[in-house]
Amino acid sequence: MTLVDGPLLPLAALVWPLLLTGLSALPPVRRHAVRLLPLAPLPGLWLALAGAEGVTTAPDLLLGVTLALQPDGRVLLGMAAVLWCIAGLAAQPMAGRPNAALFAGFWCLTLAGNLGVFLARDVATFYVAFAAVSLTSWFLIVHDRTPEAFRAGRVYIIIAILGEVALLLGLILGTQAAGGIAIADVAATIGSPAAGLLVIGLGIKAGLVPLHVWLPLAHPAAPVPGSAVLSGAIVKAGLMGLLLFLPPAGALGPMLTGLGLAGAFGAALWGLTQANSKAVLAYSTVSQMGLMGMLVAAGGAAREAVPYFAMHHGFAKGALFLLVGVMLISRARWQRALCLAVGAVAAASVAGAPLTGGALAKAAVKQELEPWASTLLSLSSVFTGLVLIWFLIRLARLKPSGTGRGWAARLSLPGLLAALALLAPWALWQDWTGLEPGYPARLETLRDALWPVAIAAVLAPFLARWPLPTRPPGDLLLCLVRPGRPGWRAGPARLLPPAKNARQVRLPAGPLAPSALEAALSRWGNAGSVLLLLIPLIFALLVG
Repeated sequence: MTLVDGPLLPLAALVWPLLLTGLSALPPVRRHAVRLLPLAPLPGLWLALAGAEGVTTAPDLLLGVTLALQPDGRVLLGMAAVLWCIAGLAAQPMAGRPNAALFAGFWCLTLAGNLGVFLARDVATFYVAFAAVSLTSWFLIVHDRTPEAFRAGRVYIIIAILGEVALLLGLILGTQAAGGIAIADVAATIGSPAAGLLVIGLGIKAGLVPLHVWLPLAHPAAPVPGSAVLSGAIVKAGLMGLLLFLPPAGALGPMLTGLGLAGAFGAALWGLTQANSKAVLAYSTVSQMGLMGMLVAAGGAAREAVPYFAMHHGFAKGALFLLVGVMLISRARWQRALCLAVGAVAAASVAGAPLTGGALAKAAVKQELEPWASTLLSLSSVFTGLVLIWFLIRLARLKPSGTGRGWAARLSLPGLLAALALLAPWALWQDWTGLEPGYPARLETLRDALWPVAIAAVLAPFLARWPLPTRPPGDLLLCLVRPGRPGWRAGPARLLPPAKNARQVRLPAGPLAPSALEAALSRWGNAGSVLLLLIPLIFALLVG
């Protein structure tokens, strides 16, 4: 009996992070578990660079795992692997801190799920990978255990579970209609009810409006490396699902276009009301993911170039998030100025300044867009430029809170990502567009990229002098729950205010009471380690 048929590297890219999860739980490794993080995505990066011909199958795993490296998944796999590796290097100062081993273990689990989404070619594998990246990333969000982190974690896990239910129902309906679990067959036969459920389940992870409310809460709460992968790589799991399952000209296209445009402009405007620099970036991510949702619905060459667009966004947004951590340890004026310079380069690229990677990404997706859609895409660059200028203003106002140790090495990480955001679109230009290399330097292309950025630059002084009123992150969530109401508390005990006339449920007392059991588990230092060790054990049982 053949356990694995086809290239081994795709399966190794997923198994290796799971093995590191188990290693991080072992007592001799636990203290140094964070040191393993840069190693976890290396097989995935190798796979993206070297490629793999053919399909990998593991008939005895799950319902029969099928993995393949296709062009759209390859570019996203490479981007995600690089970002996870660099963010793992940025996480090295966390070594030796409380709960660092727990953070490292769930980091590797989330990574395995994230890479698995880009490689899966059957519904069961896709769902398991998607559920892994959805549920285990909760631990990255609540790692700091602050009241804000717990509140963000509760909002996230509630929405994530609802999304998993919708996704599972949609996949069940899709496989029933297709008569099999191959993703290509499901996508070819999927109907509107199943597609609607998939848009909900996948749109939550992709941060599409109005399913995005977890994202502006989670990004500021997570540690800086966690925020970088949340915004740059994890949200692309939802985008990949939309590309895989939604038909190019489906009935949900107009709705997806409308929601995408609402996010592209509305999220950028709300980002201008944020005081927290990471919250500003979170709303910028919602805005950019809205654009990508619109491009998925547009079909044609624009849809095919979405992974190229997403690759640039992942590199640039990862750089901007990591710069927040660097600025916090920058004490000298020249250090802070250099941080702002790197941030300005990455922000200009996201806004689509001429000859940057962002300009190339937007030129690639505009080729077959309707004139009105192309105009709105250019107009969105004005809002993108404004929200990123506001981010730079908030970044400049951050007060140092670290020792400054290893400043140059830590700045090199976002610097490398910013360089990749500028250069990677140039390297892949002809492969993804088929246009001549000189197309981005044409006068009309330069003019089309310049005017939105110029308008944002003209409006920037007014934004700095007369900023919009400050609002808390959460936007639509605040319509349901407003901070300051009686009963509201942002701490770990409550998400929503208590309902009037709510019945009090009496829990059993004594040693078997839930509170006593929770306290006993909390005092047991090896509980998290045992849970992490169970993961590879369950994996081995599934293989067997």
